[in-house]
Amino acid sequence: MADESIIREAEFFVKSVLGGDSSGHDWWHIERVRKLAIRIAQEENANIFICELAALLHDIADGKLNESESVGMNRVLTWLDDHGVLEDDKKSVLDIIQNMSFKGGLNHDKVLSLEGQIVQDADRLDAIGAIGVARTMAYAGSRGNLIHVPGTGIRSEMTLEEYRNQESTAIAHFYEKLLLLKDLMNTATAKQLAEKRHAFMEEFLKEFYAEWDGIF
Repeated sequence: MADESIIREAEFFVKSVLGGDSSGHDWWHIERVRKLAIRIAQEENANIFICELAALLHDIADGKLNESESVGMNRVLTWLDDHGVLEDDKKSVLDIIQNMSFKGGLNHDKVLSLEGQIVQDADRLDAIGAIGVARTMAYAGSRGNLIHVPGTGIRSEMTLEEYRNQESTAIAHFYEKLLLLKDLMNTATAKQLAEKRHAFMEEFLKEFYAEWDGIF
C-alpha cells in the first residue's frame, strides 16, 4: 500500500477509536500532534512519513486508554500488519510509540531515533501552553480528580502505577509533568516552540493562585 493510502487509512482508524474521547486524547489532539510532528520533521530533515504515521497512531497504544499497554501495542502492530506497512517502517513506528511517553519521568533514559524525538516533542508540545492547561483540566475531570487542593504533595519519585492511578489534582500535575517538559524537548525547533507555551503556563498559575486566594 502506498504511503499516502496508509496515512488516509490511519486517519480513519484513529477517528473511529478516539473520536469520542473526552480525556484530552481525542482526534483533535492527534491532529495537532501530527501537524507539529510534520512541521518539526521538515525543519529537522527527518522522515516525514514515519513521523506522521507514528503521530497518528501513538495514543492507540496508550496504557491509559487500553486494558494494558501490551494490549494497546498489539492493537497497533495488528493494524500495521493488516495494512502492509514495510517491516523497517513498522519497527520504527512501534519503537517510537513504545518509548515516547513521559510515564512519570520513567522513560527519561530511552534513546529515540530522530523521528522518535520529533514525535515525542510534538506530543509534549501539545501537553503545554493554553492547550495543555485545557487538556489537564479535562483529564483530571475524567479521572474524578479535583482542580486544586491546597497542600497537595508534589510527587517526584513514583512508579508508573502510582503516577497514573494515585489520586492527585490538576494543579499538582503542572509540577509533576507540564513545567518539566520545556527542558526535556529534543529538537531545536521544539525547544523554540516550547518557550512561549511554558511562559503561558507560568502566567496561568500566577493568575490561578491570585484568584484562588481572592486577590483579584
